[in-house]
Amino acid sequence: MNLKDIHSVYFIGIGGIGMSALARYFNFIGKEVAGYDKTPTPITEGLESLGISVHFEDNVDLIADTFKHPQTLVVYTPAVSTSHSEYQFYKNNGFDIKKRSEVLGIITKDSFCLAVAGTHGKTTTTCILAHLLKECNLPMTAFLGGISEDFDSNFVLDGTEYSVVEADEFDRSFLRLTPTVACITSMDADHLDIYGSKEELERSFHEFIGKIKPEGKLFVRKGLPLVGTTFGIEDGADYCIKNIEIEQGAYIFDIVTPSEVIKRVTFNKPGRHNLLNGLAAFAMAEQTGCSSHALAKALGTFKGVQRRFSYQINTKDFVFIDDYAHHPTEINAVHQAVREMHAGEQVTVIFQPHLFSRTQDFADNFADSLSDFDHVILLDIYPAREEPIEGVSSEWLLEKIKNPNKKLISKSELVGEASNCKSRVLVTLGAGDIGLEVPKIKKALGYAH
Repeated sequence: MNLKDIHSVYFIGIGGIGMSALARYFNFIGKEVAGYDKTPTPITEGLESLGISVHFEDNVDLIADTFKHPQTLVVYTPAVSTSHSEYQFYKNNGFDIKKRSEVLGIITKDSFCLAVAGTHGKTTTTCILAHLLKECNLPMTAFLGGISEDFDSNFVLDGTEYSVVEADEFDRSFLRLTPTVACITSMDADHLDIYGSKEELERSFHEFIGKIKPEGKLFVRKGLPLVGTTFGIEDGADYCIKNIEIEQGAYIFDIVTPSEVIKRVTFNKPGRHNLLNGLAAFAMAEQTGCSSHALAKALGTFKGVQRRFSYQINTKDFVFIDDYAHHPTEINAVHQAVREMHAGEQVTVIFQPHLFSRTQDFADNFADSLSDFDHVILLDIYPAREEPIEGVSSEWLLEKIKNPNKKLISKSELVGEASNCKSRVLVTLGAGDIGLEVPKIKKALGYAH
């Protein structure tokens, strides 16, 4: 595929976080861009504000003639069924149809590509990395898996010499990349609807490592069964955080690298998991030749990522935190951060399970993780791309939770339930459409508190 020969780009599933970043890229370089998605969201509204046409009905007649020309590239996400009529139209008429991951691989293959992989932490790590390179004024393009609060976007284009990408293991997408520097943050079992087993998932990560350029470098969290330069906290890793203190809600610590010790580094995002994300981004950014002390200083100015331990309300009387956590390991990480930063406070969690298959695969782990909060409120399972699985429901999950302070509510009850929260700390979690309810909750809580 030669990008110069492409006149227009049509996206099937344009509202996805990764797809929308690609749409922004092609719009930025002057291509005609349009697409379909299932429902309007703030992401699709942002695309439309750029002049990108988006429609929300699977209807070939709604595709403009510009995008029925042979020089149209069609990009689709695996989250959209191949029985989709627009997909079938393009396939039956011989158009060039590519997965998002293929296109991302083509765009970044000739750059100094920094790719972050892992079942948890990759979005935050990628956003921190983009922030660090921006602070060092490197000519960079970044495709992010979340909305960076530093850029107010999931896409950055300040040049093409370096690229920062989130290497997504879902559907083996990351095997389309050829990174110069790669990082693996974690390899917990997930996406078992795709892989079938944890062993098969791990094989995919080993295959990803094989995609690193010969002159490249791999960073891995210490403790993973992989060979690479390690990063960790107080564990003797090659890049290691030591002497952690907490001052006014921020971490203060030392970074020990293979060649030096950088004292009194500041980082403002709560949670040991976020410290690891910051350290991984720092170690990767060093490979570009940026000054280690400039990078350490830039860690202190990182604002965050939307829906990643995002403080919606943070007053002495009440705290409301929203997070994308949708796996037991991620819920544990949020719990650790909340207990560390708000010690001794009562905490209510509202959780929307994501996918029937994931709920089924990790039900006991979800129950254990959620039981650690003081009060637990469940929403119905968000199905995303899946059909229901018999016997798998939020009622079923609720029964497994070993905490008497638990209940199941409908989404229509969510805002009222949240505004009546009696705990000092409220946490909303999930990767479904619970995120769209957060502004309504925040508004209601603003009046309630």
